[in-house]
Amino acid sequence: MNKAFTLVLGAAFLAVPAFAQQAEPLDAAVVEKIRQEGLKNSQVMDIAFYLTDVNGPRLSGSTGLAKANQWAKDKLTSWGLKNAVIEPWGTFGKGWEVEKSYLALTKPYYQPMIGSPKAWTPSTNGPVKAQVAVVKASKEEDLAQYAGKLKGKVVMMEVTTPIKTTFKADGNRYTDEQLQKMAEPVQPTAGRTPMTEEQMAAFRARRALATKMSEMFAKEGAVAVFSGRSGSHGTFFTSNGASYALDAPTVLPEFEMAQEDLARMSRLLAAGIPVEVELESKTRFLTEDPQGYNVIAEIPGTDKKLKSEIVMLGGHIDSWHAATGATDNAAGVAVMMEAVRIIKALNLQPKRTIRIALWGGEEQGLYGSRGYAKKHLGDPQTMKLLPEHAKIAGYFNLDNGSGKIRGIYTQGNEAVAPLFKEWMKPFNDLGATTVTNRNTGGTDHLSFDGLGLPGFQFIQDELEYNTRTHHTNMDTYDRLQADDLKQASVIVANFVYQTAVRKDKLPRKALPQPKPQS
Repeated sequence: MNKAFTLVLGAAFLAVPAFAQQAEPLDAAVVEKIRQEGLKNSQVMDIAFYLTDVNGPRLSGSTGLAKANQWAKDKLTSWGLKNAVIEPWGTFGKGWEVEKSYLALTKPYYQPMIGSPKAWTPSTNGPVKAQVAVVKASKEEDLAQYAGKLKGKVVMMEVTTPIKTTFKADGNRYTDEQLQKMAEPVQPTAGRTPMTEEQMAAFRARRALATKMSEMFAKEGAVAVFSGRSGSHGTFFTSNGASYALDAPTVLPEFEMAQEDLARMSRLLAAGIPVEVELESKTRFLTEDPQGYNVIAEIPGTDKKLKSEIVMLGGHIDSWHAATGATDNAAGVAVMMEAVRIIKALNLQPKRTIRIALWGGEEQGLYGSRGYAKKHLGDPQTMKLLPEHAKIAGYFNLDNGSGKIRGIYTQGNEAVAPLFKEWMKPFNDLGATTVTNRNTGGTDHLSFDGLGLPGFQFIQDELEYNTRTHHTNMDTYDRLQADDLKQASVIVANFVYQTAVRKDKLPRKALPQPKPQS
């Protein structure tokens, strides 16, 4: 069959509902065993404890991530999974980690402040005591007024957005009405709505100004930078303050801080009251091994004809550094590890091979899963496919926090909807009811979907993910919901097992067009 005909057939397959896959009857006894093992004998919170409290932050390239990778590989092996390996996906760059961090207001009085060094920023030159200077700039020309005024000072931008009290709860669950609306068919979109020319110009201007400011602060002899994004009640959102590239230029030490501390200093300085701080950061760059890694392990298939086909499940094991990466994404990793533990503990005999993948480098751009896909499956830029592409029966991902599973996105793959609805039924009483044809983005299933493979992300209750934990200093073990993670584990185990034993691989959408780099 030639390629052109394959694409036309794939498009027709999607367009005609009559070709949707009919659900096969489930083995109710097996489903019940999965449910009981996962709800009564769960190890999901123990897995999460070791990933977070024991191994600590897992920033890409860090010692913490390397330790977590080794721990996960060893744990999967101890459960009887085979072919466990910590596999390189490609070159990442410099690793980085914090060895010491201290931050306090000393004038007009002493008080500790909440903050953390931004990723990939250098150490201070030992302990630093310095005055704080506020810079107000909306364009490059505004910077000239600060020439000769920043030497030996800590620099911060003026805080102009007031911190408001909110009367909404931090956490929330989807209502029945929201889930019903989500289940209504929509026309799938190819991706995010592109920026307008005006939006793109504004984005480029902000980025150029930020670069000019960094260059000027260093040239003028500032000793450090304070910064912060939205957040409240001591929660701050963290990110990188410099590139992780091996040849990245040097920048100033920078702390990301709670908005309340930044706003206080901004008010004091606006009133003409001098502000002095003490700070010290000791950070370490790791350059010995610039490779990035994924953790891979398998439950071999048992059917002579089907064992070469592969059902995959995964989530990213890397995190940010200001906390221990519990909801992003130790939760997803713990659920996926627990799902394969359940299957092994019950001695189930999947026909196809089940392969778990714990991805590295997700936070910097889905690097681990994209590197794996390019190495094993094909290149989305050229759509030149590798032999293993034909062997993938399906991929399931979890990466939206600690909330229970409420359903699944089919990514516009209408043919799988009847299957997924049937597989969800045994867990309707646990709140999992919704199958939507909508797309969702931002995580590793896209590396499979982008190659025309059946890759899926589950719908999860948001809880505090977007308000309190996602990329923040509050993303700790304490924010995990044990019952939700148990529920998620049994649903994932069931979806993976059903994919591994059904007669056919999951249906696929038409192959996408090549996406050459611009």
